[in-house]
Amino acid sequence: MQWNRAVLAIATLIPSGVLAQDSYKIEAVKQTPPDALAPTVRSVLNSQGFRILDGQGKSLADVWLRRAIPAAGKPSGPKGTIQFPELAEGELLGALRFADEGHDYRDQSIPKGVYTLRYGLQPVNGDHLGVSPYRDYALLLPSAKDNALANLPQKKLEEQSAESAGTSHPAVLMLLSAPSSASKGAPTMIHDEAKNTWAAVLPLSLEVKGESAAIILPVQLMVVGTASP
Repeated sequence: MQWNRAVLAIATLIPSGVLAQDSYKIEAVKQTPPDALAPTVRSVLNSQGFRILDGQGKSLADVWLRRAIPAAGKPSGPKGTIQFPELAEGELLGALRFADEGHDYRDQSIPKGVYTLRYGLQPVNGDHLGVSPYRDYALLLPSAKDNALANLPQKKLEEQSAESAGTSHPAVLMLLSAPSSASKGAPTMIHDEAKNTWAAVLPLSLEVKGESAAIILPVQLMVVGTASP
């Protein structure tokens, strides 16, 4: 399945009209993962989540992260066009709930509801030349159909993600590296003034074989805005 040349390095989570808001913020919420998630998925998520709010304090989305994400090794920076080579394609990262209708990178409508977040890589083919220097994304999958912890193969990952939008194209959110200092503080929002985008900085907790404690990998999940063509 092709992701289409229109992938522009930023995943749009909400309608472009919402960009008129002055600012966005993120806060921790003492709320357990939604019952809409399969019990097997809920069991590996943190008991508390994060809420992304617009300038008027309206909720855009809630995010719950996996308590321990299996990783191939310690984070060591990008490897070629892949920012997070320690993660496995199709791996469960967490879950997201849209407070209202959401939109993805192609401005596809994503119905209000709950979705799992899985790590994916943009295919290497002619359709994606010049789209982005990196290939890392978080794909949205319908919670009702994503009920296992096993990593999903690429074809199934993309097909199930496309069902979130009801189209032939996966629903994706861009993942980018975050400042290392982000791992030492509370989750925050980063604003790219040039592109008018907002990213939620979230702490992924990695489980690395041989390490006695979790390793925190801060990432940016692009939630507001689109890149210029």
